[in-house]
Amino acid sequence: MYQYNQNDQTLIEQRVAQFRRQTERFLKGDISADQFRALRLRNGVYIQTHAPMLRIAGPYGILSSRQLRKLAHIARKYDKGYCHFTTRQNIQFNWPKLEKIPDILEELASVQMHAIQTSGNCMRNTTSDHLAGVCIDELEDPRPYCEIIRQWTTLHPEFDYLPRKFKIAVSGALHDRAATQFHDIGLHLVKNDAGQIGFKVLAGGGLGRTPVIGQVIRPYLEKKHLLSYLEAVLRIYNLYGRRDNMYKARIKILLKESGLEKFTQSVEKEWLLIKDGRELSDERIAAMQTQFARPPYESDAGQDNSFALRQQENKAFATWVKHNTADHRVSGYRAAFLSLKAPDSPPGDMTDTQLDAVADLADQYSFGEIRSTHRQNLIFADVKQADLFPLWRQLDALKLATPNIGTVTDMICCPGLDFCSLANAGSIGVAKEINEALDDMDYIHDIGDVKINMSGCMNGCAHQSVGHIGILGVDKKGAEWYQLTLGGSSENEAAIGERLGPAVAKDQVTKAVTTILDVYVQQRLEDESFLDMVKRVGITPFKEQVYADN
Repeated sequence: MYQYNQNDQTLIEQRVAQFRRQTERFLKGDISADQFRALRLRNGVYIQTHAPMLRIAGPYGILSSRQLRKLAHIARKYDKGYCHFTTRQNIQFNWPKLEKIPDILEELASVQMHAIQTSGNCMRNTTSDHLAGVCIDELEDPRPYCEIIRQWTTLHPEFDYLPRKFKIAVSGALHDRAATQFHDIGLHLVKNDAGQIGFKVLAGGGLGRTPVIGQVIRPYLEKKHLLSYLEAVLRIYNLYGRRDNMYKARIKILLKESGLEKFTQSVEKEWLLIKDGRELSDERIAAMQTQFARPPYESDAGQDNSFALRQQENKAFATWVKHNTADHRVSGYRAAFLSLKAPDSPPGDMTDTQLDAVADLADQYSFGEIRSTHRQNLIFADVKQADLFPLWRQLDALKLATPNIGTVTDMICCPGLDFCSLANAGSIGVAKEINEALDDMDYIHDIGDVKINMSGCMNGCAHQSVGHIGILGVDKKGAEWYQLTLGGSSENEAAIGERLGPAVAKDQVTKAVTTILDVYVQQRLEDESFLDMVKRVGITPFKEQVYADN
């Protein structure tokens, strides 16, 4: 993973000192709450229902064991003993005291972490494929380009006050695991007709109250032009993005109102003015790629036959391997998912004890590296097959081995009304109730790949618009109700879910979900996935059963 140089370290240390002074001035009454708001947001501090919330950047999802131990320490000392992993590969603390947040940021800086630009109308944390560098369908590792973008976006003076927040995602694989089509800018590493690798550039994607699928504005961009082209897109957005209406301020609205052709022409015209002499050199790319060199894999790791024997002898282990591990580009290794979706735990949460233990396991089994995913789980990307059995046993003891990755109980879930001041309805309690109803693991595995995404408000932090089953909390005269959508996807064949019908009451959500799943089981064709069935039959069969008693 990328290691800070002195410039990086100096920048975040100076930022901590600056925010400490700003916080002290606010607490003394020298600056108003409105003046402080922009300052705290630039440093990841929100004001939630019960306490401030601090969001920490997890650039393209990679953490070291040292950083994870620091998160555990912060959870114990400054919070209530846990943290939360988000869909943007970030980390959140829900209970810090405002006056202690500069101390937290100082501790984070000591392990090359920060909260800069994790909120506010600026360029946010750049995300990527959680299997980058190890997946078998990858054209090229996207992480070096993510880091180049991260350095370019951090405190960029021209784009510090954009019309609204701005998000970039990069993928280097055939399978889009980074939801690139739902970002302000999505970048795909592709080959042109000459066999050269560059970027396909998409723009105008986004979720929230107006979900939009991004569109291709340049089919192929040479690597050397990456930053200048991104800058051209940002300049057009900064110039013409709406500032009079926060709900219409995203680039997706600008592109929709301008039209693809006009928007693309504006970007290309701007790019021609700035691209000369600003190329990204081969030397800089190569130097960054060395920061993501392959770890020292064992060449004979694939020759150990204990892995196959353990699966034959232990059904539970074999089930975990099937559902919670992924193929690896190196023979004898697999990527292992750590499920943060135990039935009795809030999705995405980890305790300080779990954080410390996982840091130790990462050192022992995966070269000291941990990754966060877009579905609020963690990954050890480089585990020897022979080590998977002892790893599984230890993860099971930590309640991190629920074999449900990619299943209906691997729900994305925002904190909802329990914490968020923007929420209209709860999420965590509903997720727990759904889990309790779906307690038959054989049934869950039979259903297969069904992604449930649940948000407590229209901001869509849990990506409900692109869930195979989406659940959105809404307020009806002070009561919690939930709208259901079917058929969404954030992967290659991106789709926005179709609304099933009227919102259902909170005590009817679990019944609605189980009814939807029962309809799927009863009417699916052989080996037909949930998403394929929805595409084939539409939502009518589901709608008829869910609202049968109305």
